Amino acid sequence: MKKNILVLCTGNSCRSQIADGYLHHFAKDKANIYSAGVETHGVNPKAVVIMKEDGIDISGNTSNNIDEYYNIPFDFVITVCDNAKERCPFFPSNAIKLHHNFPDPAKATGSEEEILKQFRSVREEIKLYCKDFSNQYL
Repeated sequence: MKKNILVLCTGNSCRSQIADGYLHHFAKDKANIYSAGVETHGVNPKAVVIMKEDGIDISGNTSNNIDEYYNIPFDFVITVCDNAKERCPFFPSNAIKLHHNFPDPAKATGSEEEILKQFRSVREEIKLYCKDFSNQYL
């Protein structure tokens, strides 16, 4: 039976989108992956670029609000930022809640290359987390 996994962040634009891409990649057909935010900010174009560099296409992803998923019985809810963890709504389920506060690449400053370097660094952290999660829970 497939597991239902929700990745939750503040705006569902970067970290949760990156995690969504890697969870789809590592979980294959073992899970239904959803990502959402407590707000919606749209998918960050730089997240799309750095994921494509690693062979993962998230260009068709949408930025979704947590309210869209209240009726789904999640097995896991993964918050990827402290703000989302604090604001995470109550789910009437027995979902296992996991948390890892990844740096927000959308707040990166500097030249375009310096910003992309920070995006890539966060991407690698999230990739490792998603691979470990998939190996441990799926």
